[in-house]
Amino acid sequence: METPTARQQAILDFIETFITDNRYPPTYEEIRQGVGLSTKSLVNHHLAALEAAGHLERDRLTPRGLRLRREPKQATGLEAEIFAVPVVGSVVAGLPVTAFSESLETAGEALLLTSQIVPKQDGLFALRVRGDSMIDAMVNDGDLVVMKQQSHARDGDMVAVRLIDRDETTLKHFFREPGRIRLQPANPLMGPIFASPSNVEVQGKVVAVIRRVN
Repeated sequence: METPTARQQAILDFIETFITDNRYPPTYEEIRQGVGLSTKSLVNHHLAALEAAGHLERDRLTPRGLRLRREPKQATGLEAEIFAVPVVGSVVAGLPVTAFSESLETAGEALLLTSQIVPKQDGLFALRVRGDSMIDAMVNDGDLVVMKQQSHARDGDMVAVRLIDRDETTLKHFFREPGRIRLQPANPLMGPIFASPSNVEVQGKVVAVIRRVN
């Protein structure tokens, strides 16, 4: 039996947890939302690969026609937990732009995650990425970044940073240098942003990236 990819394993774990919790399989749309895929055709692509590898069976005539080749685990509290985080707006991986369009309190959209993607914890939120300054860090335009809300950063952390004097926010790698902060893109075609430490407000650290696949 062929070993599934990381994304396919996340789909298997989602299906298993869903069946354990609900006693019936998820729909393709529930899988799409649960693992952060952009379209149901991508769900179908991964399910076809899992079916060919012998991990599950599908009945295409019913919306919940999925059956795992292994029995779902009994609920023990150790299986992957599914939870939601708010999508609070966009952040530019490029030049700074105006800060998030939504607050944690008013966000009208949520992203479903499993504890195998990122452990459930307080202070998580998600942002859509605009721009391509972080492409060498595998963060592309249209991706979602899951952030841990915090006001500090270590050198090398990928963070959302607000430049206070302009009230603008950008996504960059964070580095301390003598007398200044360097906000470094992950794109060799783009230069860093330098700012005074007093002008930099860390808003969150990237803890996971949900890729958009075209």
